[in-house]
Amino acid sequence: MERTKFQLDESQIPSTWYNIAADLPGAPMAPALNPATGKPLTRDEMGATMPEPIIDQELSTERDIEIPEAVRQLYTQWRPSPLYRARRLEQALGTPARIYYKYEGVAPSGSHKPNTGIPQAYYNKQAGKTGLITETGAGQWGSATALSAALFGLTAKVFMVKVSFQQKPYRRALMESYGATCIPSPSPETAVGRAILAKNPDSPGSLGIATSEALETAATDPSLGYVLGSAANHVLLHQTVIGQEALLQMELAGDYPDVIVGCSGGGSNLAGLTFPFIGAQLRGGPAVRVLAVEPAACPTLTRGTIAYDYADTGRLGPLFRMHTLGHEFMPPPVHAGGLRAHGIGPLVSRAVEDKLIEPIAVGQTGCFEAGVQFARTEGILPAPESTHAIRSAIDEALRCRAEGVGRTILFGLSGHGHFDLVAYDKYFAGTLEDDVVNEEQLDIAAASIPKPAGATS
Repeated sequence: MERTKFQLDESQIPSTWYNIAADLPGAPMAPALNPATGKPLTRDEMGATMPEPIIDQELSTERDIEIPEAVRQLYTQWRPSPLYRARRLEQALGTPARIYYKYEGVAPSGSHKPNTGIPQAYYNKQAGKTGLITETGAGQWGSATALSAALFGLTAKVFMVKVSFQQKPYRRALMESYGATCIPSPSPETAVGRAILAKNPDSPGSLGIATSEALETAATDPSLGYVLGSAANHVLLHQTVIGQEALLQMELAGDYPDVIVGCSGGGSNLAGLTFPFIGAQLRGGPAVRVLAVEPAACPTLTRGTIAYDYADTGRLGPLFRMHTLGHEFMPPPVHAGGLRAHGIGPLVSRAVEDKLIEPIAVGQTGCFEAGVQFARTEGILPAPESTHAIRSAIDEALRCRAEGVGRTILFGLSGHGHFDLVAYDKYFAGTLEDDVVNEEQLDIAAASIPKPAGATS
């Protein structure tokens, strides 16, 4: 029988997280800034939302950072996650390409997000917090936070982008099953939410707004630890267990990727899969072409500006140097809610600047078309976010067919789509549309990007 699944033993779960900041060429990473002073954040300022070990990780330039044993033990619930050879998809496409996918939907909450949820809950528990507070887009991060809080005996409160709250009711039910409270954002619970609702009672919400609501709540309750699911250095760090396992699994397959594809929102899944391979390349290993695939309706990398900007709409947090559409950008209500972010992780932005990652924007209906083809050949219904990676992986495989070249393609299947059947229903009914943004919308949002004193673009 042809081998389709490549699995590791629990003893092969990585013992360290990989930090790409140690291997990036050129100048050090630009620091986050205090918006009031325009100066780099101090450790004391970071301590308002981060436990000491996470501050260390956020600032570290060490290549390997030890994973606590308690975290590794909880990882064994679903890690190592499987790597599959997509043989039936290859056959359906008639391509000479070899297609592999790393499947993170085996985690209890259905996506890659617990890879960072577990350590963040662990460090906040150690810091004496009794609960967690966060924001979520599609609900995958909210579900992971709820799960992680339950495993450490903590409460959890999640502000969920309103349009996703309405589109994905069973994500809310899952969070509540783990014991969390889920609130549609913008909400009347915070000053930020009330101000936005006063201007637009029908606001669909955004990750930036939900982030502001979570930060405001955390600032008023010292018993709550603020946790975040993407973009930050430490979050991307935690996700590198994905790529480290994939390196070993590609060895089991006797293969190595020529192309690696990941969906791109805040950057956590993309970085988790690709950074270990990029790091190997930077240290003299094989070259890889890395594709970051984002929605055309929220084109942060392909049409955004590299600048210092807020990660949240209410401007309660620090400034980060990143690709941004402007913190007031309101993305269309595409179903890939986890990719509706106006900004992206600074480490991902840097990798794009250094031409280590190539960004691509794709339309929603083409992604669902690819997701359905994948489900009908490989049997797994992908999350809308993951269909972006599938779309580009299929396009690369078809290019191989056209060129008669058998390249190896690896993509990240970041989660399953069992809570996204409303979106698939709309696709089958022909009512799912390709939302677009025009230059006027982008120009208006870009005008919100600040120009802090002392900051360089």
